[in-house]
Amino acid sequence: MRSKQKNVLGGELKPCSIDPMTGFTRSGSCEGHEADFGCHAVCAQMTEEFLRFSRAAGNDLSTPRPEYHFPGLKEGDRWCLCAGRWEEARLAGKAPLVVLESTHESALEHTQLKDLRKHALDVAG
Repeated sequence: MRSKQKNVLGGELKPCSIDPMTGFTRSGSCEGHEADFGCHAVCAQMTEEFLRFSRAAGNDLSTPRPEYHFPGLKEGDRWCLCAGRWEEARLAGKAPLVVLESTHESALEHTQLKDLRKHALDVAG
């Protein structure tokens, strides 16, 4: 992970998940990366409701894809979501909870901090 990356609270970006290994570069963190055009910045804890929503929207996160070293996600797993998809889910009332300290500041280009805080899993901020 690049050094000194910030979370949405302005602090040091904390890891999101190593089991399953997440992040655009599979580093375990939702770090910003110049090649990540999907902005995988939101550290979210999966729910069955969100996984169904995502599958219906054309992004099946539940089915394992071994050819991409993707285990498939289940309720309770943490994953770096595309900030735009998280915002889409929020607007539909299906947004999963987020870990603010592990959500990269670039997520704020797609959603507002007040909305992330309303869905915060942690008590930081």
